[in-house]
Amino acid sequence: MVAEPKRIVVDPGVAERGPTALRIAVGGQLRRLREACGITPQAAGDHIRGSYAKISRLELGRTGFKERDIVDLLALYGVNDAAQREMFVDLALKANEQGWWHRYNDLLPQWFETYLGLEGAARTIRTYEGQLIPGLLQTEDYAAAVVEMGQESNEAARRVELRTRRQEVLDVTGGPMLWAVLDEAVLHRPVGGVDVQRAQIEHLVQMSAKSSVTIQVLSYRSGASAAAGSSFTMLRFAEGDLPDVIYLEQLTTALYLDRWDDVLLYRGVMDRLAIQADTPERSRALMMAAASAL
Repeated sequence: MVAEPKRIVVDPGVAERGPTALRIAVGGQLRRLREACGITPQAAGDHIRGSYAKISRLELGRTGFKERDIVDLLALYGVNDAAQREMFVDLALKANEQGWWHRYNDLLPQWFETYLGLEGAARTIRTYEGQLIPGLLQTEDYAAAVVEMGQESNEAARRVELRTRRQEVLDVTGGPMLWAVLDEAVLHRPVGGVDVQRAQIEHLVQMSAKSSVTIQVLSYRSGASAAAGSSFTMLRFAEGDLPDVIYLEQLTTALYLDRWDDVLLYRGVMDRLAIQADTPERSRALMMAAASAL
């Protein structure tokens, strides 16, 4: 029996970042409530007719929530205030809703839907790109040219719309910080033609002025890169118990790495790339020069 009532602290505004972010926030609060009560995951699992594994999935935000389970866990954890219980149950049920990208599910493979959810939930997004401008930084015309390079589709306009819709995450309150390292070759590859490429680089310059965006250029004079030409993205989350996720996109699938050894390896590579690349200020000058040269 819990001696004192427990209070719930979840920012309702996290819902603006999508159901994955909300699911992670709700799960993290459940973990903190359980730990504050000194209740083991096994005991919590037994209480909701489940298991340790179920509690782990709930607390990591890796599964949806059943109202009955949430109500029973809140009672177990001593959350007795009716208004707080109602608010928390409402948040948990909202976390089960489909993300904004669901209306594009006819275009999206399941593995990329997973990424979109994690992207919106991340606290920081660190990415290295050696071939193209990252999707979060693409102009509409550049995105259209990238889509055109891929497999033919009658849904090109919706694919471009999807790419640009993703970028709204950078303007959401509490949204992720983006730190991008771009190989200098990206600035000189005229995707969509010279005019499109120039406008794209000018857009990079504008984006680099945002407080939530850092852009570095890995210039030719830096020599061989620590990434050995392999583009990748690292996602880090506010919840300390959640490991970083390394995202490696391939032609027909993607890899998600979260084993500690893999995370350490890629984190080290990303840190070396950031040191090897020009500073954000110097990178801005490089981008401006590249745009002027076109």
